[in-house]
Amino acid sequence: MARFDTNRSAEMEVFVRVVDLGGFTQAARQLRLTPSGVSKLISRLEARLGSRLINRTTRKLTLTEEGQAFYQRSLRILGEMEEAEREAASGKAPRGRLTVNSNIPFGMLHLMPLIPRFLEQHPEVTLDLVLTDTLIDLMQERADVAIRVGPMRTSRLVARKLGSSRMVVVGAPDYLTRFGTPKTPSDLTRHRGIGWTFPRIRGGWPFKRGDRTEEAVPPPVARASDGEIARRLALGGVGLARLALFHIGPDIEAGRLVPVLQNYNPGDREDIHAVYVGHTAPLPARVRAFIDFLAEHVRVSDPALKRAGDGKWKLIAAS
Repeated sequence: MARFDTNRSAEMEVFVRVVDLGGFTQAARQLRLTPSGVSKLISRLEARLGSRLINRTTRKLTLTEEGQAFYQRSLRILGEMEEAEREAASGKAPRGRLTVNSNIPFGMLHLMPLIPRFLEQHPEVTLDLVLTDTLIDLMQERADVAIRVGPMRTSRLVARKLGSSRMVVVGAPDYLTRFGTPKTPSDLTRHRGIGWTFPRIRGGWPFKRGDRTEEAVPPPVARASDGEIARRLALGGVGLARLALFHIGPDIEAGRLVPVLQNYNPGDREDIHAVYVGHTAPLPARVRAFIDFLAEHVRVSDPALKRAGDGKWKLIAAS
């Protein structure tokens, strides 16, 4: 059995397991130790560091501020140790488990079609793909790469831009027949909107008025947890939605959704980034290979919208 009391990496591993699994008993079961043994190891670790890492109650464990910092650093060190061992054993070829998180529209439309090619090029990589519009913490979720659409907040994450896409207000033909087509942003007060179940940096929809930009938004009759749900609600005639063109371009060309208020569209875009945790050491080979693959193969065009002679909207590739 490993000497956890003298092995600092093993101490970190036990501490991380306790935090991830939420208790000594669960961690002991995974590590094939006794709960009392795990508890004593954590106590010795705290004594050696001179800081309390975990607050223990009868119901749950919570991390102290020092414990949270030690947890984050332990995750990084253990990950780098694991990658160093893999690379030493097999050279620089990408291998191992790669965890990727993406928002649902981008993942469905742009990421999933590329996955077979990536895995064919890197047969030693095993992919865990999670599609969600919930903003995750890469460190806590143990994710290698996340795809983020929209403004980037200041953080320790490193971002690589993959593209950008214009935002467009759209409605289904059936909805516009029933409620009319808004002519100016002020008309939105008499319309129905599709909002979000999560907070946004910008609450209203921006529209240009000469040299200035103002915000307006129709009263929400429904809220969506992700872009694909909002798109389907708009297709069903529930209300107006403001979505990225990369997501709804095919619906516009097919006439399933109709752009409105284009004369007031400020032309703002949502940037698309691949983000990952920055390290002073080189990135794991599997992460670097995936990011380089995305940069080479992802094609998020930024076309213009034009009305054709038949009155339908068409996407015109940018020159």
